[in-house]
Amino acid sequence: MKEDLRNKLTDMQFHVTQENGTEPPFQNEYDSHYEDGIYVDIISGKPLFSSKDKYDAGCGWPSFTKPIESEEVIEHFDDSHGMRRTEVRSKEADSHLGHVFPDGPGADGLRYCINSAALRFIPVNELENEGYSMYARLF
Repeated sequence: MKEDLRNKLTDMQFHVTQENGTEPPFQNEYDSHYEDGIYVDIISGKPLFSSKDKYDAGCGWPSFTKPIESEEVIEHFDDSHGMRRTEVRSKEADSHLGHVFPDGPGADGLRYCINSAALRFIPVNELENEGYSMYARLF
């Protein structure tokens, strides 16, 4: 399966999702992207985040106050790189997405700092064509 993913994904997408990597801040596809739509797991296609919950945290990566469906993201303690953080992974594909921090502006005070390379964006006007019509209610 890893070989299939290596052929399907870009080098950065593979590094982030399969090798727990991090893309460069401010040099990624969705940091400054604010079109209405949803962000899905690049591997499984499972809906993860809505543009309605996206905000500019100034950190250089897309930031969200919450996932669309909390059960689709799994949190793990991460003490790599000499830091104590909470890693966020997609439930179905077990893709590394990024980290969640307790400094966000939402009701729960969370900031989901997510790598663009782990996501695919579906614009609101393409939700039905892409099989995500049930999420049009978010907009």
